[in-house]
Amino acid sequence: MYLDAAKIKAAVDEAPIPIIGKWCALSFEKEVKPLKFEKSCGALVYRKKENQTELLLLKHRYGGHWSFPKGHVEGNETEHETALREVKEETGLTIDLLDGFRHSVEYYPRPNTKKQVVYFLGYAADDHTKRQEEEISEIRWIPLSEAHREVTFKNDKNLINQAKKFLQNR
Repeated sequence: MYLDAAKIKAAVDEAPIPIIGKWCALSFEKEVKPLKFEKSCGALVYRKKENQTELLLLKHRYGGHWSFPKGHVEGNETEHETALREVKEETGLTIDLLDGFRHSVEYYPRPNTKKQVVYFLGYAADDHTKRQEEEISEIRWIPLSEAHREVTFKNDKNLINQAKKFLQNR
């Protein structure tokens, strides 16, 4: 089968859609949806137990991943208010946030959606947890030195390393 160059050129010249280059490479225009932005805040929660620092990890019911307490900013909440509320809702803990530790991660959880999560470091004087059953399937205190092996995502591993450095320099 031979291609007739003249017929191809005529078809390209009459094409009602944009043509790229000299050959018949067609561009299909796709509707571009505006990017949505979501913001959540949370905390890496730690405690001291028998001269060891332990980090609180949550297994999220939807997704099954191990991570930290976090949730969407509501209304006019500050980042600190959101983090404290989410920790309380998901774990039952009241924590003290440490000054000087604020790290954020960004990712795209869905097409056209960019999410920023701001994390703080919080100390739990009372370590008696009460899990939010609707969202959390399990809660564990893990030695800080081992916690990076338990979390699912690389961003969380990086946050743990940042928390280790921060606590060592205090």
